Amino acid sequence: MKSPSLENKFFLLLLVVVSAAFVWILMPFFGAVFWAGVLALIFSPFFRRILRRMPQRRTLAALLTLLVCLVIVILPTALIATSMVQEGAIVYQKIRSGDIDFGRYFQQIVGALPNWVVRLLERFDLGNFSALQQKLTAGAAHGSQLIATQALTIGQNTFDFLVQFTVMMYLLFFLLRDGGALSRTIRDAIPLQEAHKRDLLGKFATVIRATVKGNIAVAVVQGALGGLAFWFLGIPAPLLWAVTMAFLSLLPAVGAGLIWGPVAIYLLVTGAVWQGAALIAFGVLVIGLVDNILRPLLVGKDTKMPDYVVLISTLGGMSLFGLNGFVIGPVIAAMFMAVWSLFTSSRGEVGQGDNVVRVEGPVAVVPASRDDGAARR
Repeated sequence: MKSPSLENKFFLLLLVVVSAAFVWILMPFFGAVFWAGVLALIFSPFFRRILRRMPQRRTLAALLTLLVCLVIVILPTALIATSMVQEGAIVYQKIRSGDIDFGRYFQQIVGALPNWVVRLLERFDLGNFSALQQKLTAGAAHGSQLIATQALTIGQNTFDFLVQFTVMMYLLFFLLRDGGALSRTIRDAIPLQEAHKRDLLGKFATVIRATVKGNIAVAVVQGALGGLAFWFLGIPAPLLWAVTMAFLSLLPAVGAGLIWGPVAIYLLVTGAVWQGAALIAFGVLVIGLVDNILRPLLVGKDTKMPDYVVLISTLGGMSLFGLNGFVIGPVIAAMFMAVWSLFTSSRGEVGQGDNVVRVEGPVAVVPASRDDGAARR
């Protein structure tokens, strides 16, 4: 005999297995699928605005939105990446030829330190500068070798990149054109109350839009300001450092300071006092102010998450998922907070429901008082 319970369990198991297999098939194109979904969420308001002007031409509206995305996002990113690779190759050649010698820079810093600082470092067993210099030189050589290896890998994987890019654009077109129907299907399949589904899906979309738009806006502004400062001070490869600062600025609070801070210290201890002081002032008052003003407005205001949660979730996401993690990490953190908030509110509603006057048979169970004794009798 067939048991309905057994059939339900088998169907749920089959559903989980088939879903896991489908995700496993998509894993080689995870980046393409992920960024297609992210870009579809970001540009869907623009698509709907175009669709209102031509309600019977969804395909044309999707194509126009795809073209705008290509011009605004993808082409500038490709141009900046190409310029950065060229400057990175120049820096790598200078490191190999000895024009850029981090060991020599370190020796200059050590030579400029006051005697009391040297004695203080020796007291804490940090005075073995020759060993530190050797480690720094070896680390620079290893880093340059790693950069060269990665550049070669990028060149060898050009075909794979083109395939991923084509898949992303193809999916983006269909997600823009048919995303409304797909989102309704997903919403109907989630076994939750309608209010809970609306809150969770709304939070999901809001966090993705705020994280991507806010973090990228902050990264672009901080990277551009840092690159201009480096160019004005005559520091080599300003575009390379600008892109590096933009990438690091995805990390709240620390970010671009990991680049301009050591450079400013080097300028100060090697005699370029006004350049170092100017870079510190510019980094703290301008670059840092951008992070302190724009990020809470563009990211924290919409996600409604504290800065420390954004920082920890971004670091954890990037350590697990690479560059994609600066979106995945905050989204997981936001969903974690939203689900627990819904759970707590649901428990609170149940708890309040337990205190409501209950009816047991024909008689209402109410608290006793002196005034209603006659009535109860």
